[in-house]
Amino acid sequence: MKIEVTVNGESQEWEVPVNQTLLDALRLRGLPGTKRVCESGECGACAVIVDGLALDSCILLAVQAAGMSIVTVEGLSTGSQLHPVQEAFTQNGAIQCGFCIPGMIVTAANYLEENPSPTQEEIRHVFVGNLCRCTGYKKPIEAVLSAVRDDDTS
Repeated sequence: MKIEVTVNGESQEWEVPVNQTLLDALRLRGLPGTKRVCESGECGACAVIVDGLALDSCILLAVQAAGMSIVTVEGLSTGSQLHPVQEAFTQNGAIQCGFCIPGMIVTAANYLEENPSPTQEEIRHVFVGNLCRCTGYKKPIEAVLSAVRDDDTS
């Protein structure tokens, strides 16, 4: 099936099987930051922003995204300039193993659009859909708080 989507600001036309997930469609088109982990919408590693909402791309069919705007973790940065959340994760050592991090970054960046001054508790709640098996959520939460503080001083 032929669909039109906007991915990271670029209009694209895709030919996709009707049963292909958005996760697969993105990865097949050179966007490996969207991670395949649970394939059941439980872990958040495959989160992307679809028309302003952070969604798990493993449970969304590519055809369901027709006509929509999709932002992946790669699309958060502008050229070589990282998004403030990406920068904060890097600067605060919140990278860990890397499987859950892209989804956490996308989820946090999307949430900060809605609430640019969240509390630690609000950030903890935002990450409820992001499963981390490594070291937990302390560093990612600190990174988001750091991104908020850094943005306030800009």
